[in-house]
Amino acid sequence: MHSIKLFFLVLLVLSFHSQSLSIKHHPTIDGLLDRLDSLLPTSSVQESAAKGLLQRLLPTHLHSFEFRIVSKDVCGGTSCFVIENYDGPGRIGPEIVIKGTTGVEIASGLHWYLKYKCNSHVSWDKTGGIQIASVPQPGHLPRIDSKRILIRRPVPWNYYQNVVTSSYSYVWWGWERWEREIDWMALQGINLPLAFTGQEAIWQKVFKRFNITKEDLDDYFGGPAFLAWARMGNLHAWGGPLSKNWLDDQLLLQKQILSQMLKLGMTPVLPSFSGNVPSALRKIYPRANITRLDNWNTVDGDSRWCCTYLLNPSDPLFIDIGEAFIQQQIEEYGEITNIYNCDTFNENTPPTSEPEYISSLGAAVYKAMSKGNKNAVWLMQGWLFSSDSIFWKPPQMKALLHSVPFGKMIVLDLYAEVKPIWNTSAQFYGTPYIWCMLHNFGGNIEMYGALDSISSGPVDARVSRNSTMVGVGMCMEGIEQNPVVYELTSEMAFRDEKVDVQKWLKSYARRRYMKENHQIEAAWEILYHTVYNCTDGIADHNTDFIVKLPDWDPSSSVQDESKQTDSYMISTGPYEIKRRVLFQDKSYSVPKAHLWYSTKEVIQALKLFLEAGDELSRSLTYRYDMVDLTRQVLSKLANQVYIEVVTAFVKKDIGSLGQLSDKFLELIKDMDVLLASDDNFLLGTWLESAKKLARNGDERKQYEWNARTQVTMWYDSKDVNQSKLHDYANKFWSGLLEDYYLPRARLYFNEMLKSLRVKKKFKVEKWRREWIMMSNKWQQSPSEVYSVKAKGDALAIARHLLSKYFP
Repeated sequence: MHSIKLFFLVLLVLSFHSQSLSIKHHPTIDGLLDRLDSLLPTSSVQESAAKGLLQRLLPTHLHSFEFRIVSKDVCGGTSCFVIENYDGPGRIGPEIVIKGTTGVEIASGLHWYLKYKCNSHVSWDKTGGIQIASVPQPGHLPRIDSKRILIRRPVPWNYYQNVVTSSYSYVWWGWERWEREIDWMALQGINLPLAFTGQEAIWQKVFKRFNITKEDLDDYFGGPAFLAWARMGNLHAWGGPLSKNWLDDQLLLQKQILSQMLKLGMTPVLPSFSGNVPSALRKIYPRANITRLDNWNTVDGDSRWCCTYLLNPSDPLFIDIGEAFIQQQIEEYGEITNIYNCDTFNENTPPTSEPEYISSLGAAVYKAMSKGNKNAVWLMQGWLFSSDSIFWKPPQMKALLHSVPFGKMIVLDLYAEVKPIWNTSAQFYGTPYIWCMLHNFGGNIEMYGALDSISSGPVDARVSRNSTMVGVGMCMEGIEQNPVVYELTSEMAFRDEKVDVQKWLKSYARRRYMKENHQIEAAWEILYHTVYNCTDGIADHNTDFIVKLPDWDPSSSVQDESKQTDSYMISTGPYEIKRRVLFQDKSYSVPKAHLWYSTKEVIQALKLFLEAGDELSRSLTYRYDMVDLTRQVLSKLANQVYIEVVTAFVKKDIGSLGQLSDKFLELIKDMDVLLASDDNFLLGTWLESAKKLARNGDERKQYEWNARTQVTMWYDSKDVNQSKLHDYANKFWSGLLEDYYLPRARLYFNEMLKSLRVKKKFKVEKWRREWIMMSNKWQQSPSEVYSVKAKGDALAIARHLLSKYFP
């Protein structure tokens, strides 16, 4: 009996093993990988690029490492890196040899060695930067204990970016910042990055062939901070027009980005035609099947910005434009990729749910790509299957997913860490997909994550029956926050087993702060089970009342509860689905910010963090995390104070209302002082980076307006009708709290006090009018200059605020 059980256990293990590897051996996918490999530069170019990365990262150790590109045969036919001791002649020279199938694999191997043999840490500059003081001097690097460390990729790809990251995070970057990001990507093992920069210059050349003028495009392209949504057909002209300088500079930047990606062995994902066209095309081609789309979040359907035009994929002109765009990119960049992103159905529901019609649309989209590049592969965000699940039932999903040959479409399971689609769609009905983490909306700053899901989700997907998973990806809307989440997710692209998160976090903390500390370990254990263990499935984090002040009439809090609960809805920005933002529980008649953990426990984590300050305060990574955690604790306290303010208003308690509203305002002031003590929480950095790209005064004014508007009102407003997307891209930045969120809250509370004193209903429209006027004035105030340098002792300020608010 025992032998029979053992026999079946072995069969089960072999079954799972074969399932986890089956997708890598599918001939269509293998053929695609071979073609993509053939587009990469020579081994010497990739080795040289990896060496350049090492020189920027660790210049003192340039000769301590030897890099070599090796064949996939060394790795059993997959991508991998190998770390070995150097045992060649001589005492001066390399100590460690890192081999990899591409430059990215070599960089990944270097990062793995620095992490797990030298206790070093690589983070974005804005989240603390690189910690390499723990790396021993040349000649003293730690040797590998075994013969070698061999790490194979269990799936081919590590994908990176969301179609809106280009606007929320990258918009004001020059080459210097981009070079650091590409280095970070390579170290994290990212080999399939989206590359969307500079496409407007390509579109200008393409549309010129179709008799579209520059004036037509001035009404088509959005401004720099809103390009992502103009590209998707959500809006037009808002924040524009784009100058010749912008178009030329961004195209040059894109060429630098692509060149560096390729040298490191990455496969860039380029844009393709989704059907979004200038309005002028209707006049030039009056018989073309062009549809005007519905209003997307403008106030009163303002035609200056809304209701863009979509060319139906079934129209022959769609094929012509799509082919021309692909070919123009090849002409500009060379044949550097076969993978193209297209999301034509992401927010545009087809006019009929007939599977035959949907299949014909999908086939037409792919035909436009393949005519431009015969080896084209369609990469599609799978968000539509979540956001519009009422429409996309199994027959419709199958029709779209099967409208192209197998291997010619890859789907991003965009929100898999919270709401995976692969496990409810029979593995996307056999279509290859990438397990992705979305995590962040709007580039907001809040400590949040689902580490258990990240540490197990990709493995569960890969070893599941009939798995079609081909990668792990990160599709956040904005970067440079919650570095722990992104480091773990990147690592999952190389892990073939689930990660023990608690054990991993101990190692992470030691690396991040460059030494062991028991208080820090205890703090991270708390954070793991609280802040970084969100399991409620609610996407609406970042709703703290300081940065997202509820726009509602508190007088109605005791009147029509159900009506108010259902009426406070907001669109999710680029994804156009309706989400309940503040009212998650109909038993409450007042706004309720998203909270998924015990604030008492997190306050204890902060105390432990601050206790470690005497030992760790010189660490930039410690200071970032300490400031961020203090901000998190105080922001949740402010939510509680806000509810107490509303309660006092309902009870008509003028004295308590005054005291509590003062406390809320004081919290904003104190948090602004705290955030000002760290370089990475400053409004000035965002604004100055925008102005730095300008070539003249007009551009400087336009770019700063774009930067100010995106993080506040976001979109248009009118009199008493504020933008439907206001505060979507909210930020906890010093300067923004003091000069924007503080006066707004003061206006609101003053109106509440007036209401009680004169015994009249709260004048919600009056407050909205004043707030909108204040916002418009602030957006157009380039004379205000905000600091780009921190001031104050962050640790002392944090300790003072802890004792002040939690004595």
